Amino acid sequence: MMRVGTGVDVHAFGRSRVMWVGCIEWPGEFGLVGHSDGDVAAHAVCDALFAAAGLGDVGAVFGVDRPEWRNASGASMLTEARRLLDADGWTIENVSVQVVGTKPHISKRRAEVQAAMSAALGGVPVSAAGTTTDGLGFTGRNEGVAAVATALISKP
Repeated sequence: MMRVGTGVDVHAFGRSRVMWVGCIEWPGEFGLVGHSDGDVAAHAVCDALFAAAGLGDVGAVFGVDRPEWRNASGASMLTEARRLLDADGWTIENVSVQVVGTKPHISKRRAEVQAAMSAALGGVPVSAAGTTTDGLGFTGRNEGVAAVATALISKP
């Protein structure tokens, strides 16, 4: 059995934080506000995985009512998502994530993002890309960053 899930995440910029997107640090960029590290790419992938497996969403698994996940890294959240899918008998075949915003410039560090996210998922193939909204919306006004992800999972 094969299943596909889609995930979306959005975070506003916060001047007092370090930016983490795609499980890597982006020095010199304003960070993203969130209960955890604000890694929109990792969070969108978690949502896609949970949706595909029918295991809820990021808020249900890592919500603000779970203090142990406060300031958690996107990498640790991806690792936990994989553990939960493994425990339910699912295999992650691959994930794809598109980061939407003027910053960070994913294309400049695509290989690093893909490698870091893949490592957090135990070697699963990860495809990462970035795009802008040509100045439209909150991402175009540099108010924050969004991400959209798709995950393909299977179960014998």
